[in-house]
Parts: sequence; C-alpha cells; structure tokens
Amino acid sequence: MGEPAPLIVTATLGAADQRRFDALRQAHFPPERNYLRAHLTLFHHLPPARYREILNYLKNLLASSPPPKATVGSVYSIGRGVAYWVNSPELMSIRDRVAEWFDVDLIPQDRALQRLHITVQNKVEPAEARALLDQLKRDFKPGPLEISGVAIHYYRGGPWELIKEIPFRGQRKT
Repeated sequence: MGEPAPLIVTATLGAADQRRFDALRQAHFPPERNYLRAHLTLFHHLPPARYREILNYLKNLLASSPPPKATVGSVYSIGRGVAYWVNSPELMSIRDRVAEWFDVDLIPQDRALQRLHITVQNKVEPAEARALLDQLKRDFKPGPLEISGVAIHYYRGGPWELIKEIPFRGQRKT
C-alpha cells in the first residue's frame, strides 16, 4: 500500500453477474487496458483524508439498506467502446444520499447526475466498437442485475487497490 490516493466508490455485482460482465470485458476490452473487473462507478474521486468517515457512513447506510433492485436496460455506444445502461432508482437514491453528505468534496464529474453503466469495451477503433454494439444489440434482452454491496478503492492511475467491500444488510419488506 502506497501513499493515500483518491478514493473510488463502486457498487459490487452479484457473483453470477460479475462473471458474466467480466467475461464480456475479457473478450472485448483491449488486453493492455483490461486491468479492472466489471463495475458500476458511483464516485470517481473522493478525498482519502475522509476515508474513515466515508467508510463509517457507508457501513451505517448499508446496514439498514436491502440490496437495491436493478436491471440492465440496454446496450449503447460510448464512441470508442460499448457499455450497458443499468437502471436502479434505489441505488441512485443511495448514491444521492452519499453525494449530499460529502457534497463539499465532490469533483464536477461526481456532482453531475449520473447514469449507471457497465463498460465492456473501451478505447478501440470506432468501427470495432460499432461491430460489437451491433452484435450485442441483436441478442440483448433487459433483465435483472444483482447489486450486493459497495466497494472503496484507491485510484493510483492504473489498477485500483481495493480497500474495503461493504455488503447490503437490510431486509426487503414484502
């Protein structure tokens, strides 16, 4: 572990969904750039000096929160790559609560209203991205996505350094 670096907060996927999207990244991401697992970024840059506060806030929040309902809504172009939109008002509500709490520390990218997505290809030639988009659209069907918790990572310019995973612990009311 090196010097403190900016913190990235992601939503963690259930095991089956993690395997599915990791396999897509393995198949379609340029190998020299594929050093991350599939993920849903909630915050790109939180201050490491507030790590303990961030950790405690997330632990308390997720202790009473059931895993949010989520669906993979569509596949779309990101220009030089392809991603899947993820629709989860419940996860966005949790993200909004965290954003409100840490508002003074948010960079513009994290202040902007976010649409959740999972990138499965990036930094390829546009023609290659269009071909993959066409291929994935042919077989695409919207469906559920399991969100199991959140993770905090250090960002050090390349692979992320996992610090802590925090599961959702609340029970869904029936």
